[in-house]
Amino acid sequence: MTTPLIGISKSTIKTKTLIKHVAQTCLNVLVTGETGVGKEVVAQNLYVNSMRASKKFVKINCAALPETLLESELFGYKKGAFTDACRTRPGKFQTADKGVLFLDEIGDMPMPLQSKILHILQSGEFSPLGSDRNHKSDAWVIAATNQNLEEKIKNRTFREDLFYRLNIINIHIPPLRERKEDIPSLIEYFYRSNKLEYPQSQCSRPDPQTLTKLCDYPWPGNIRQLKNSIKKQMVFNSWEKILEELPREECPKTSPVLQEKKQINGSKPVVSNSTKFASQFIDLSSSPDQILEDLSLKEIKKLASGRVEKEIIAFILEKVGWNRSLAAKILKISYKALLYKIDEFKVVPLLEDKQPHRAC
Repeated sequence: MTTPLIGISKSTIKTKTLIKHVAQTCLNVLVTGETGVGKEVVAQNLYVNSMRASKKFVKINCAALPETLLESELFGYKKGAFTDACRTRPGKFQTADKGVLFLDEIGDMPMPLQSKILHILQSGEFSPLGSDRNHKSDAWVIAATNQNLEEKIKNRTFREDLFYRLNIINIHIPPLRERKEDIPSLIEYFYRSNKLEYPQSQCSRPDPQTLTKLCDYPWPGNIRQLKNSIKKQMVFNSWEKILEELPREECPKTSPVLQEKKQINGSKPVVSNSTKFASQFIDLSSSPDQILEDLSLKEIKKLASGRVEKEIIAFILEKVGWNRSLAAKILKISYKALLYKIDEFKVVPLLEDKQPHRAC
């Protein structure tokens, strides 16, 4: 089963649109982006939206095999071609004929093999190891890399002519930290899919405060890291534990602690995130005793929860152009409940001339 592209960000919607246009052309595609952003998912979606969906989708990781083994995997070999060649075996290009061949981590392919890949892309022909016969392959080649191939071309570790053959269509997937609006949708998708894998789990969806922290975290491992974190949450049934185990220098501690303002080399005071957050509810110039007289921790918690809930609702409404029906579906609440919260929190469009969508 092919994983769908999940998200509502502009870049994700753009990628979905591009896939629909490109899938019918079968032009060579180069998918670029950091590790874990979902390059293989893009390749699979290109495949299922193409006329080749009834044929095979064949994947090979160019970084996982040594040069000699990679060559035999790609082109196959004839019986007796080398010591352990006890039988004739077809390669990936032959297996993927009329279908799709996904070359993952193409940036790690050795230079000698790059020339052979270029040859088959130009002529559609290849020779298995130990054979003097040419074979035809009509495989649609989709390649992916997390490396800067143009920089590798300058360093003469990647062929420029092969780059242009592969990069007829480029689909770049931005890192998750640049499309944070996709995170709530991804969490919901992984929650549902993992629920099938772990039916006995008593896990729950993140509350608004936790969701805000998950959206603020930069996710250096991108979607793969987020997916694994949710799997871990399914086991431990504790979002607190998941947040605590994220690198502290990149994710604020789960328990806000007031920190003193620090003066660095005569510059303006640096205020911690927790201090900024606390200042929304209490007067930081007051003494601890005076703060407790004015407001209890329970009341602060209620105010903070309401503030976060309001921000999430406003954020989603803006992202969907104030289509309240769609927003209710994303937030997993009823349409009536959403209208109540909009009125309760006095959520209004950022632009005065923006007219909210009718229920549709």
